[in-house]
Amino acid sequence: MSSGTGITDADGRPVAVTVTAGEHLPATATTANGAPSATADSPGGGPAPATPQEDPAPAPRIGIRLTPPTGELVWSCTPEAARGLAAELLRAAEETENAPAGRPVTVEAGRLRRGDVRDGDRAMTVESARTDGSTVHVTWKSGAGRSWTQAYAADAAITLKRRLPEGR
Repeated sequence: MSSGTGITDADGRPVAVTVTAGEHLPATATTANGAPSATADSPGGGPAPATPQEDPAPAPRIGIRLTPPTGELVWSCTPEAARGLAAELLRAAEETENAPAGRPVTVEAGRLRRGDVRDGDRAMTVESARTDGSTVHVTWKSGAGRSWTQAYAADAAITLKRRLPEGR
């Protein structure tokens, strides 16, 4: 990942993100002045005390480095924890995209795109939209899985409950 990921700090400034596979270092975080902070392996900060039963070769870990303008955070986790984090991020992304908008949005039929959801009592999602001159042929899919096509004037106002971001 790079700073173009859309991840920002609390002030909206871009944060560079680097993910590395096979990281063997303990998780650490540094403050703006470079001093170590609490680690994931030791809640009070600093390295976790060694025990005689400890495996001399730690299991591979995934490294996650966030570099906001105010300092750097370096984390690591097991592959299992990385999968759990990815699943939680995916769930949150889908929940955010599928949440109803604060108010319906109206677009011209010619600007409909796959994934747009029509406002109304029944769920209707745009499967495809094809323009033929001044007419737009929209194929809708119902919540029950039925599909049908309707023709609209390209400038007809269509009220949507939800609109996916551009490029999806």
